[in-house]
Parts: sequence; C-alpha cells; structure tokens
Amino acid sequence: MTDTVLDRFLRYVVIDTQSDPSSSTQPTTEKQKNLGRLLVDELLKIGVADAHLDEHGYVYATIPANSDKPVPVICFCSHMDTAPDFTGTDVKPQIVRNYAGGDIQLTGDPSRVIRISEHPELKNQIGNDIVTTDGTTLLGADDKAGLAEIMTAAQILVDNPEIRHGTIKILFTPDEEVGRGVNKVDLQKLGADFAYTMDGETSGHIEDETFSADGVEIDISGVAIHPGFAKNRMENAIKIAGAIIDRLPRDIAPETTEGKQGFIHPVDLNGSMEKAALSLIIRDFTEEGLVEKEAMLEAIVKDVLSAYPGSTYRFEVKEQYRNMKVVLDRHPEIVDNAIEAVRRAGMTPVRGSIRGGTDGSRLSFMGLPCPNIFAGGHAFHSPLEWVSRQDMEKAVRTIVELAKVWEERA
Repeated sequence: MTDTVLDRFLRYVVIDTQSDPSSSTQPTTEKQKNLGRLLVDELLKIGVADAHLDEHGYVYATIPANSDKPVPVICFCSHMDTAPDFTGTDVKPQIVRNYAGGDIQLTGDPSRVIRISEHPELKNQIGNDIVTTDGTTLLGADDKAGLAEIMTAAQILVDNPEIRHGTIKILFTPDEEVGRGVNKVDLQKLGADFAYTMDGETSGHIEDETFSADGVEIDISGVAIHPGFAKNRMENAIKIAGAIIDRLPRDIAPETTEGKQGFIHPVDLNGSMEKAALSLIIRDFTEEGLVEKEAMLEAIVKDVLSAYPGSTYRFEVKEQYRNMKVVLDRHPEIVDNAIEAVRRAGMTPVRGSIRGGTDGSRLSFMGLPCPNIFAGGHAFHSPLEWVSRQDMEKAVRTIVELAKVWEERA
C-alpha cells in the first residue's frame, strides 16, 4: 500500500459516519463501524498486527517500540463520526488543484461559495490542492483528515524502522460530535501515558486549553386553565420560558463573544401552556466563570417566576467537560514536544485555546493528558468545509517528528 494522505482522505469521506444525539446506543449509529472496519483492515495490511474494532465502535492499535531505551507510550487519536448539524450522506469531494486564489463556488449548489472574505486562511493556500464538497453535504474533514493523517504516519513509521520511536498507540473513537466520544474507551487496554488528538484547524496550531462546559435543564410548571376563564388565573409556561430567554444578557451569548469570553446559550425549547422545558449550555474558560453564569441564570429564573406565584421551576446543572489546561500544565513536556515537532515539520508553532471541547478534554481528566494538534480542516460542520492536501501532509510530518522527539528526549 502506497497511499498518500489525500488518497486515504478521499476514501474515508465518502463513508457516511454521522452520529445521532437522540440515540441511546454506543456507537449512536452502527454505520460508524463501517469506517472502523475499513481502518482496521488497512492497519492490518500495513503490518499493525493488533488492530481491532471493539463492540462499542472504538479502533485500537499498537505500533511497537523500536528504541533501546524506555520511552513514554504516546497515543494519537481522531474521531470517526461526522456532525449531525448537516448531512454527511453521499459526500462528493471536489479537488481544486493548484488553487490560484479567489472565491470557490461549489458545483452541486452554486449558491454556496467559500469566500476569501469569510475564510482568510485561503490566502495562505495559493498553489495548494484544496478539497471541498459539492455544496450539498459537509466534507467530514472533521475529523477524517485526522484519521488519514494518523494512518499515513503509521505506515511511514512501520515502513521505516530507522525512525526510532517508543510504543505508539492509535485510538479512533465514535460519537465525538455528540459528546460521547470517550464514554466507553478502555484506557487500561489502550495503555498510553500521554495522547494527542489530531482534530484542530490551521496548520501549525497546538491547543492546550478548552472551554469548561455545563448544561442546564430548566423545567417550568405553569397554571393551565381554559383561556375563556383565564383572567388573573392562567400562568402560561411557554410565556414564562420566553421571558427567561428574553432576559438573558445580550453580551453573554455566542454571537457577541470571542476569545476568552464565555457565554450562556439556549439550545432547545419545547412546551405547552402547562409545562415547558428549556435547555441551555454554559461555557467559560474557568470554573469560577461557569458558576457565576449559572448563578446569574438562576437569578433570572427566580426573578421571572416572582411574577407567577402559582408556577414552579426545576433547575438542574449537568457537568459536560472541563478545561484540559488544568491537567496539561502539570505535564509541560507534552506541549513542549509538540511545539518542537511542529517546528521540525517546517511550521511556526502557534499555541492557542479552543472555544469548544475535544475528546482530549475528557481524556485529560480521565487520566490521559491530551492536547489537540491541527488536522488542517476549516469551516467544520458545514457544506463550506475544506482542507488542503499540503496541510494534511504537514500534519503527517508533525506526527512522525513527534514520535521522534519523544524518543530523543526520553
């Protein structure tokens, strides 16, 4: 097998692996295992003898060490599922070879255009080969670019025994896009000391910080009565929920925040006159910021309900994930080695934070410290998603260099 990273990527994106947040199974969709089986077959063919898919949809594999000294066991991780935000069925990847600049109009839906004004990173792609969709689906670069990069790096390490490295573990997960990517992972079986998710965007970027995240469920019980006899008696639960949403501060919302600013974001509302349910997500880079926003939200609920004496509410906070920087700061060598690998792969390292989360957030708190490295994709979860061949090749080089750096510094 002499597949390039682009060959692999084009093969993976046409396999529909969309996850389903409404499903209670693991994986949430059986079709994710179709890609898992293909990845296992390819790993076995390149000589990774223990590659296998478990019943929960995880792919595990090991590249044995060839170093004569003890080296920490490093894992590279990507997720197989694509986001439920936009269809991932019947993906038709398009390649713009030797990109000359300018906007890219998508062939399957000419109303969809990848504009330089909205995607400034395109300015750094002149002469590169850009992969897009035809505009009718998402592409799946999130995170099939990561899969293709890890697979290609694995083949390089297996085929070139002169590259010295410690034991390398590979982990491909289902259901990352619905927040369940590590629910059933067996860390004891994996046996890694440290890990890296290949799930970031712009080449050269390393992310060691994420949001901390909670979900809030608010149930409202109003007073239902026939509208013909409702004066001074009815308390409409839908209107109460609407009043709560209306009172949310305009400057603490996803659409008005950036950088290190957190937010309160309503994501679902359903109800009747008698009962309403409101779901929100709270994001901040600190635990203190989360607590403050949750207290602010409950104060709004109480204030709104004070005008409805016959109504009651239930307010439940559910922890989702936490900022992995708390864990990674205890192991500075993880990020330091990644910075060196990016530099050796010919890029200027950029260390940053994610206004979101990754499998690495939860893995870090489960005992496997895990920052995030770029995979090269852009405009995730949308039909405007794109990635360049050259950026994927840079990610492959980064993985190989990272394996070497850990061995040299051991």
